[in-house]
Amino acid sequence: MSSTGNGGGGARRTGAAGSAAARARLRRGARPAAPQPPAGRRRRDAADAPEALRPADQPAPTLAVPVSDPGPQPGLRSRPTRPFPGGPSDAPYGIGAPAEGSLLDMLKVAIAILDTAGRVVLWSPAAEELLGWPNELLVGRRIDELIPDQEQVGRIRAAIQDTLRHGRWAGNAELRDRDGVPIAVDARISLLVDGDGTPFLQVNMAEAAAVRAVEHDLAVRDALFEQSPLGIAIMDTELRYTAVNQTLAEMNGVALEDHVGRTTGETLPERAADEVTAIQRQVLATGEPVIDVTLASPVTARSGYRSISYSRMTDRSGRVLGISGTVMDVTERYRAVAKVEHARRRLSLLNEFGSRVGDLLDAARIAQELASSVVPRLTDHSAVILLQAVAHGDDLPRHGHDRRTSLLQLGTASVQDGPEVEVMLRRGARITFAEDSACGRVLRTGVPELLSGADQLDEVTYPGDPKTQAAHDLGVHSMLVVPLRARGIVIGLLLVSRAGYREGFDRDDLAFTVELADRAGSSLDNARLYARERTAALTLQRTLLPQQVPQPTGVEVAYRYVPGSSGAEVGGDWFDVIPLPGDRTALVVGDVMGHGLRAAATMGRLRTAVRVLAALDLPPDVLLRHVHELADDLAQGPDEALLATCVYAVFDPGTARLTVAKAGHIPPVLVVPGEEGGEPTRTGGPLHGGAGRILDLPSGAPLGVGGVPFESVELKIPEGSLLALCTDGLVESRDKDLDVGLGRLVTVLQESHASIQAACEAVLDTMEQGREPDDVALLLARLGHGQAGTPTAGWTLPAEPTAVSRARRLVRSTLAEWGVEELTDTAELLVSELVTNAVRYASAPIGVRLTLGETLLVEISDPLPEPPRERHAAEADEGGRGLELVRRLALHWGARAEGIGKVVWFEQALPGNEPDES
Repeated sequence: MSSTGNGGGGARRTGAAGSAAARARLRRGARPAAPQPPAGRRRRDAADAPEALRPADQPAPTLAVPVSDPGPQPGLRSRPTRPFPGGPSDAPYGIGAPAEGSLLDMLKVAIAILDTAGRVVLWSPAAEELLGWPNELLVGRRIDELIPDQEQVGRIRAAIQDTLRHGRWAGNAELRDRDGVPIAVDARISLLVDGDGTPFLQVNMAEAAAVRAVEHDLAVRDALFEQSPLGIAIMDTELRYTAVNQTLAEMNGVALEDHVGRTTGETLPERAADEVTAIQRQVLATGEPVIDVTLASPVTARSGYRSISYSRMTDRSGRVLGISGTVMDVTERYRAVAKVEHARRRLSLLNEFGSRVGDLLDAARIAQELASSVVPRLTDHSAVILLQAVAHGDDLPRHGHDRRTSLLQLGTASVQDGPEVEVMLRRGARITFAEDSACGRVLRTGVPELLSGADQLDEVTYPGDPKTQAAHDLGVHSMLVVPLRARGIVIGLLLVSRAGYREGFDRDDLAFTVELADRAGSSLDNARLYARERTAALTLQRTLLPQQVPQPTGVEVAYRYVPGSSGAEVGGDWFDVIPLPGDRTALVVGDVMGHGLRAAATMGRLRTAVRVLAALDLPPDVLLRHVHELADDLAQGPDEALLATCVYAVFDPGTARLTVAKAGHIPPVLVVPGEEGGEPTRTGGPLHGGAGRILDLPSGAPLGVGGVPFESVELKIPEGSLLALCTDGLVESRDKDLDVGLGRLVTVLQESHASIQAACEAVLDTMEQGREPDDVALLLARLGHGQAGTPTAGWTLPAEPTAVSRARRLVRSTLAEWGVEELTDTAELLVSELVTNAVRYASAPIGVRLTLGETLLVEISDPLPEPPRERHAAEADEGGRGLELVRRLALHWGARAEGIGKVVWFEQALPGNEPDES
C-alpha cells in the first residue's frame, strides 16, 4: 500500500521499521509489545464499532464478533498512530500488555470488519501490526484507498462481491504495508449481518509464510506421530494419556481408544507399570528428561525389551502441560548385546581359568580350580572326577574304561552347603558307575551328554546311588557330563548341574563346557607327566642318597632332606656321613647346580667319588682337589661343565679336632655349649644350646671352576659342640641376603632343644615362605670326645733303633693291663715292623698310640709325608715284607696324612669278635 498526505514520509519510515520488527518477532516466536492509546481514544474506537455482528446464515440476535478477534479493546494497540493521507499527524498512542502462551501470539491472525461498500468498520491491533496502518486512520474509509495498485484493488473488489453472493471467500492475496512493502497473506472473508439485518464483511488475514510454517509443522507432527516406528505418547499433568500412536498401541496390546484418559497403570500389567509410572512421575516433578532406559516388556502381545524416554512439556509461558514419551522395541538389540556380553563372560572365564592353572603342576589343585571356576557363573554344583593314574602320576591306561576303572572325585564346588551337598560332592570319594550309565558311556566314547529330567538324572552312575537322591533333594534338573581328554584318551569327567529356578543347560552351554574341559585336560595331563618325572627323579635321588646313616663313635648325627616344592624339579643336593679309621668321621654336604634327572645323576657320581676318595683317608683340602680334577668325568654331558659346591669336614673324637675345607659352599655353623651343658654327648639327650657362630673358612671355588686353591682349617672342638652343615635352599630367599638366613639358623641352634632330631625340625620350621623352591639338605652333628671309659695310651719315641724294642715292651705291658693278652703277639709283631720302617726313613720323633674300642686300634705316626707302599718281596729278599705282614694279619690297615707327616694304622679284632673266615 502507499500513502499520501502531510507527514507521510516520516510516518512511512516509522511504520516500515515497526512492521519489519513485528514480522521478525513473529518468525522468532516472540511476543511483541503493543502500543496503548489514551483512554479517550479507546472510547472513540469502541463507539465506532457495531454492537454485534453475525454470519448471514445464522439468526440475527445470537452471534457476536468471533472470539479469535476481540475487536478494538483497550490496551491492544501495537503501533504508533500515523496520519491518514490528508489527516492529522499527532494522534496519540499507548502501549498495552501482550497476550502470552498462545499459538495465536505466533501466528497473529489479523481481523478487519468492512461494510458492503468496502469501508473499514473495525481494524484490529493484529491488522495494525501486520500492515502498519493504525485503526484511527482507517475506520470509515474504503479499503481501496489503501491500495494504489489497481490490480490488487480489482482482486479485492471481486473477492467482496464473491463473498456477498456466496457468503464466504478464501484465498491468497498480496497486500502492501504502509511503507509499500508487499506482504503475502492468507485471507478468509465471511458475510455477517447485525441484529437489524445489515450485512458486514469479516476479513481474517495471516501472513502466508507463518501459515505455511504452521501447516508444515503440523504435517511433520502428524507424520512423526502416525508413521513413526517408535511408540509415542502424550500425557497430561495427571499422567493420563491424551494421545498415543498406533505403534505404541500395538506394543502395549491395547486399542488406541482404550488409552485415552487412562494412566499407564490402567493399561499395562501392574508389575510392568509400577516402574514406568515411577519414571513418569520423576520427569513430571523434576523436569529432567530420562533417555534410553531399557526395561523388560510387559507380558503383552509383543514381549521382549523396550527403551523408554520421557521429557516434560511446557508452553511458551512455562506452564507445565504434561509429558511426552517415546518407546522403542530394542529386543533384538538387547539380545544381540546380551549375546555379545554372554560370549565375553565365557571368554573371560576361559582366560581366568587358564591363568589360575597355568603354573599349577598338581592334578588335585587343578581339579579343584576347575570345579570352583564354573560355580556360580555357569552352574550351581560341579565335580571333577579323575582316573587314579592321573592323580598319582602313573601312565595312562591303554585299554578301554569299564566299571572296574578306579576314579577319584578330586574337585568339588557348590553354591550352598548342607548334608545333601556333602553326600553328592565329597572330595576324595571313590566313584563307581554302571557300564550303561551316563558316566560309563562318556568314559568309553568321549562324547559329552546333556541330561535333563528325573529319568535321565537317575542314569548318571548306577541305580540307587545316594548321590543321585541327594541331587534330587537339591532340586537338580539339568546336568552336563563332559569328558576330560588328553592325547585322545579320556582321563576323567567334569559334571556340572543346575538346580532350582535356574534355566537348564542348552547346546551352547554344552559346547562351552567341552572347550573348558579340553583346556583342563591338557593341564591335567601336564601335571600327570610332571608328577611322573618328579617321582622318577625323587626315586633316583633317594636311591643315591645314604640309605642308612651311621652313628660313629663320639658323634651323634641327625639329618633332613626336603625336595623342592611343586613347580620345581628335584635338585642335586646331597649329604653323607662316612666313618674313617681311628673312630674318625667325615661329614659332607654338597649341591650340584641344576635340577632334574641329570642333576640327580651327577650328584650320585659326585657322592661316589667323594666316598671313594674319603676311603683313602685324605685331608679335606686334598680330597676336594682330587674331586675337582675329576670334574670333566663327573659332568652331566660333554658340552656341560660340572658346577657344584661342597663342604667336607673330618672329626677325630680322640683328639677333639675338626678339620674343614669347602668349595664355594655355605659355611658351617658351630654352636659351643655353655658350662651348664650337663651330658651333651649322651645319644638322644637334650641339646642345651650355647654360643653359635659361622665358621670363617677360605671360600674356595666351586668344583669344576678352579683357579682358587682349597685350604683346610683345623679347630679344637669343646665337648658336646653342635656342627650344622646345610645347602643354600635352607637359608636363601628372593628378597633377603644370605647373611639373614644364616643368622636365623644360628639363632635357632643356640636355643635349647629336646633332642638333636627336634633341633632339625625347629630349623626347618623357620624356612621362609618366600624362599626359592629349591632342595634342602641339613646335617647336624653333636661332637663328643669318644665313648666314656674308652682306654687310650700313647707315647713319643726317638727315631733310634732302640725305639723298636721299647715300642714292643710298651705294647705288651699296656695290653696286659687292659686284659687283652691274646692280642699281644700279633700287636708286637706289627708294631715292630711299622716302627722299624719309621726309624729307617724318619729323622724326627715317632708316635705310638693304642685305643681299645670295638677293635684294637694301633697308630704309628712320623713326620714323613710320603705314605708307605706295599710291595711283593722275592724269596731271596731279606726285607720288604713288613707291610705285607700288616695286610695279612690286621683286620684293617691304612695310612693318612696328618699335619706335615703321616699316620699308619691297623686294627685287630677283639677276642670273640673275629670275623668268620668261612
